[in-house]
Amino acid sequence: MVDMPAKGNKVIAELSITPIGEGTSVSRYVKIALDELRKNKKLRIEVNPMGTVIEADTLREILDAVMTAHESLFNSGLKRVDFILKVDDRRDKPRSMDEKVKAVL
Repeated sequence: MVDMPAKGNKVIAELSITPIGEGTSVSRYVKIALDELRKNKKLRIEVNPMGTVIEADTLREILDAVMTAHESLFNSGLKRVDFILKVDDRRDKPRSMDEKVKAVL
């Protein structure tokens, strides 16, 4: 049985995708991945200079979206893609991206 998040909880993740072997400017490939993520209306997405923060109701929603974005890069012709996914899945109290930021400001 999979534990479901408590009502109001959000799973928050940070994704960084790096195409390998495509030179120093890879923004066109990052845009492909972002466009794929943006198609998923269940996600809240914030882009920053070093990655993309994703908020969703479940970890499954995030993992499915990341897999789709990852595959979109191979579909664009890339031969190698590296990504880092950092996940915060807290279930003891409701949290969101905004609340995490407010806690440190």
